[in-house]
Amino acid sequence: MSTLALDSTTVGNRIKALREGMDLSLRDLAERSSVSAPTLSQVERGETSPTLSTAARIAGGLELSLSQLLRLDEGDGVSVVRAADRLLGRRARGHRYEILTPALPGQRAEVSIHTLAPGAATGGPDDPPIHEPGSRETAVVTDGPLTLVCDGVSHELDEGDAVTFDADLPHHFENPGKKDARFLSVVAAGLRRS
Repeated sequence: MSTLALDSTTVGNRIKALREGMDLSLRDLAERSSVSAPTLSQVERGETSPTLSTAARIAGGLELSLSQLLRLDEGDGVSVVRAADRLLGRRARGHRYEILTPALPGQRAEVSIHTLAPGAATGGPDDPPIHEPGSRETAVVTDGPLTLVCDGVSHELDEGDAVTFDADLPHHFENPGKKDARFLSVVAAGLRRS
């Protein structure tokens, strides 16, 4: 099998940083990738270069493609998302959103802008959480008013207000006003609660 023609220290450091960014132990990544923990340790320390097959399994364990892991598809480190190229989504009637951040490997935060029609909501009281355990969300109301219902408790917000909460709890936003409400949201995934 061919080995990677990249600096083994660079590849090892990247794998370690991505693993730690996902809060995975060597044993966790070994289970997810089917690559032994001792081999992963040697790769991370730059003592050995992984074969393409091994690197592909490690990438899969980190939820990346091989080219993402090795940064073969990245340019100069700057990613611009043009307004016309934003990922558009519709979660519920009267709620629309756009994702402002690019899909980059190892990225642990997503920024989006949401618009709620009068009386609309991003979800319902019985909807399960959509974010992974340990996620936190910060929302900034740009046009309000807005109501956050988090774990059954309502929080009234006005234009300019910001709120941060554990996003792995059941939550949704409601627009109690007579005009469209808008807010920016930043979701940081998998952070430890302190």
